[in-house]
Amino acid sequence: MTDTTLADATIAPAKPATKPARPYFSSGPCAKPPGWDAAKLADATLGRSHRSKIGKQRLQYCIDLMRELLKLPDTHRIGIVPGSDTGAFEMAMWTMLGARPVTALAWESFGEGWVTDAVKQLKIDPTVIRADYGQLPDLGQVDWSNDVLFTWNGTTSGVRVPNGDWIADDREGLSFADATSGVFAYDLPWDKIDVATFSWQKVLGGEGAHGVLILGPRAVERLETYTPAWPLPKVFRLVSKGKLAEGVFKGETINTPSMLAVEDAIFSLEWAKSLGENGLIARSDANAKALDEIVAARDWLGHLAAEPASRSTTSVCLTVDAEEAVIKKMVSLLEAEGAAYDIGGYRDAPPGLRIWCGATVDTADIVALGPWLDWAYATAKAA
Repeated sequence: MTDTTLADATIAPAKPATKPARPYFSSGPCAKPPGWDAAKLADATLGRSHRSKIGKQRLQYCIDLMRELLKLPDTHRIGIVPGSDTGAFEMAMWTMLGARPVTALAWESFGEGWVTDAVKQLKIDPTVIRADYGQLPDLGQVDWSNDVLFTWNGTTSGVRVPNGDWIADDREGLSFADATSGVFAYDLPWDKIDVATFSWQKVLGGEGAHGVLILGPRAVERLETYTPAWPLPKVFRLVSKGKLAEGVFKGETINTPSMLAVEDAIFSLEWAKSLGENGLIARSDANAKALDEIVAARDWLGHLAAEPASRSTTSVCLTVDAEEAVIKKMVSLLEAEGAAYDIGGYRDAPPGLRIWCGATVDTADIVALGPWLDWAYATAKAA
């Protein structure tokens, strides 16, 4: 039997007999959906213009599937844009900020990135509300007369907002949610979100480079009534002659998308639809629960996000009772054995592990990972 209290171990146990069948625990790009095979992707659009009839049809179909699965109201537009989630969120910032004061929430790397963009690039003087990695700031401090920037699910810290209750119904400012590792994993309150961004590479297990921009009616109003003081590059322009460029939200992308990536996203969305209502949420929740049971059984493992209510169910960040060199050795050992790929903590986060529990991961693989973590920890400590 594998020892699960190995803080003082000096001799490594035998390697576990069973490895995760799919040891892909990266937090982006994430594991492909079960049963994925490149040969299964539809290829009718490959070599065709994205502006051809079939190209537009497939782009619109992709948008329609996202709307259906997210239960997004007709009041909200969905656009496929360049630059992954980063490009989508920066597009929103560059086109809409400056009309009102801004509050930026930062409790992990990407939230800090939006602060940097607001201060150094757009030269806005935002109110910044910060918290350390593993913590959530006091959401009650937010002044909703401001535009508010935040990450719904902090991919690099494993900390998320617990719900949308803290977002004022009568807000004057816009809510900008970088929700890249949260969309499809949580039942999001779309009436609370004016702008949301994500990428296919997270919960859907799609490819990178493309972002998705979701705009509520208040965001559209802002775009049509406000012109920012700074110049906008072509890939950020969402307005033409004072009106929203509606084509962007009907599959007429600003620049040329990868139709192979679009087909890959459609594969993931159709798989997700086959799971039934809330199927993606259920899979993410089951994976997070299985990993939590692994953590609870080991005194050398812990959650970076201390509060369960604000703990991510996708990008789960763990503390390890060991020096950074031991943690890095663990990560290397597991990769060399083909037992777990890409589970080191984010470079700006405290040393630890980060294990993706999104819907494309199988719960059995999370369970199988536990004994391998024991083995890697003991082996690295002994070395």
